Order: sequence, then C-alpha cells, then structure tokens
Amino acid sequence: MRKSAFSLICALVVTMCACSGNEKTEEAQQYANTERDDSLRTALAEKDSLLSLFATISEGIYQIKEMENLLSVSNLSNESPSRKQEIINDIKLIKLDIESRRRSLENLEARLSKSNNYNEEMKKTIEALRSQIAMQEETIANLQAELAAANIKISDLNKDVDSLITRNAETTIEKKAAQEESIRLNNALNTCYYVIGSKSELKEHKIIESGFLRKTKVMESDYELSYFTRADKRTLNEIPLHSKKVKVLSKHPADSYQIVTDGDSKTLVINNRTKFWELSNYLIIQIN
Repeated sequence: MRKSAFSLICALVVTMCACSGNEKTEEAQQYANTERDDSLRTALAEKDSLLSLFATISEGIYQIKEMENLLSVSNLSNESPSRKQEIINDIKLIKLDIESRRRSLENLEARLSKSNNYNEEMKKTIEALRSQIAMQEETIANLQAELAAANIKISDLNKDVDSLITRNAETTIEKKAAQEESIRLNNALNTCYYVIGSKSELKEHKIIESGFLRKTKVMESDYELSYFTRADKRTLNEIPLHSKKVKVLSKHPADSYQIVTDGDSKTLVINNRTKFWELSNYLIIQIN
C-alpha cells in the first residue's frame, strides 16, 4: 500500500515539473522576444538622442555669440534699469540651458556605456560635445563676471564699424565651422561597412570562426577595416553579390532586406535602412 502511494506521488511530481518546464520555456521565449524588441527601440532612441543633442548644443553656441556681440556694442551705462536686468536674465537663462544640456549628455553617455551600440565613433562624438559644453560654460562665466564688475567693453558702432565687421566675420566663420562639424559627425554616425567573401577568406581575415562539426561563429572584435567596403547608410540601397549561393552572417532583421535572384547572380536589397543597420554597422556576407 505504501509503495503504491509513493509511486502515485512520484508520478504527480514528474507531471507537475514537466508542465512547469513547458510554461517556463514559453515564458523565457516571450521574455527574449520582448528583450530583443526593447534593444532595437533603445538603439534607435540613443542614435536620435545623440543627433538631437548635438543640434541643441550647436544652437547654444549661436546664442552665446549673439550675447557676446550685444555686450560688445552696448553701453550699459546708457541702458535703462529694466534693459540691464533683461540682459542679466538672458545670460542666466543661457546658463540654465547649458546646465540642462550637460546633464542630458551625462545621462546619454551613461545609457550608451551600457549598450552594445557604444562604439569608438560615438565615444569621440560624446567627447566633442563635452568640450563644446565646457567652452560654453566658461564663456558664460566670463560674461557674468564682466557684468558683476561692471567691466563691459564699449564699442561705438558709428566710430568703429571695422571692428564690428571683423567680429561678425569671425562669428560667421565659427558658425560655418560648427555646421561643418555637425555634418562630419552626422556622416560618421551614418557610416557602415560590408564585406563579401568565401568561408575561407572570412576565416583568414578573422571575421568568422569555424571547425569540424562546429557552427560558424561571427567574431565579436575589431575587424580589419581595410578588408571591408565603406559605405553610407543613407544611400546604400542594394549590393550585387555576384554569386549563386549567399548567406548573411551578421545580425540584421530579416524583414529589413531581401535577396533577389537575377539570372546566375544574387543581389541584396535593403528595404528598411534604419531597421537594417540598427543592430550592427557591419554587414558580413558569405558566398559560394
């Protein structure tokens, strides 16, 4: 009787474990899918935040330059008290804006440091933005000190036109430099690389690793960029593969591209550029 009861209990335990195992497997799969989707959305948000923050910081440079120009041609002794207070308040607001940008940059850097998308190019971009914010903080501090000490340098617009023209020219040059830097950073963020090669060629350049009865693995390290083709994500729409057999080894969402057959050759067509490059800036294709 005891043996029969014991056997029944064992059978119930096994059945419950099996059911629990199936439920946990389904929950794990759902969690993995959710985690992957969240990762994609996070990568896009980080990229958009970086571009948006750079635009905001660049705009801040122009605000400060306009304030410097105002103080260089304005005689505060001839200004009304309300106008003087307005200038002081404007500088305080600019200072608060700079502090807000600095905190935004710190928060963005903290998020990026925990992300798989944080590469060397993004690190350089963060450092450039940090330097610009530091320069803005220093300039505003100097202007506040001048106001506090009533040490405002006066420029007579009617008598010193040449000086004003020179200063405006310098501001124009600085604005152009900031715009060029913005373009350079935007181009860097949209740079991608792709390589097409046989299995042996990819192994030779340490892009993949494989062996007998072992699944091919894409290496997670700094690649030999001279072996890759450099391209722009914004204009790269399709890549001729010149081969009958092709296999995409790098991580790219399956619904963001397609392989089109044209006679004896195939072509990779990118349908959704943003989605295609959100996981990796490197496209690795094995042929033959």
